[in-house]
Amino acid sequence: MLVIGASVAGGILFIIASGQPGFDAVASGFATNGYGELSPGGYSLVTALTIEVVLTAIFVWVILGVTSNQAPKGFAPLAIGLTLTLIHLISIPVTNTSVNPARSLGVAWFAGAGPLSQVWLFIVAPIVGALIAGATYGKLTGDTPVTESVQRASTEA
Repeated sequence: MLVIGASVAGGILFIIASGQPGFDAVASGFATNGYGELSPGGYSLVTALTIEVVLTAIFVWVILGVTSNQAPKGFAPLAIGLTLTLIHLISIPVTNTSVNPARSLGVAWFAGAGPLSQVWLFIVAPIVGALIAGATYGKLTGDTPVTESVQRASTEA
């Protein structure tokens, strides 16, 4: 469903952008993610893979931390939003920032064969980053990211 929603949003953005004379989604890149020639700064495949994995892992660690039962209540949206902003500021010049496969696919459909041939990285890297964060969060923090409802259900059983 997320990929469908992102694709619909990408289509709407394409329609809006197409209203400008001379707009060309392929030539402009249409904010797609990329490496090599398709990277805003010309960064390599290895650099793109590294930054997407690491920043996704950081993002997921932050989400797990601020939504933990041990975290102060009410600050999660602020911490998550500021972290995502920082991630974008760091990686827009490198890859145009993904950390979300649906975001990557949502616009790649409209930007031609180049972005579509590279979108695999922006599907794989966020998944790997999230897996790393999920597998290491408890070991790094000593916290077990389990919601109160799951805890309650397991103790009542």
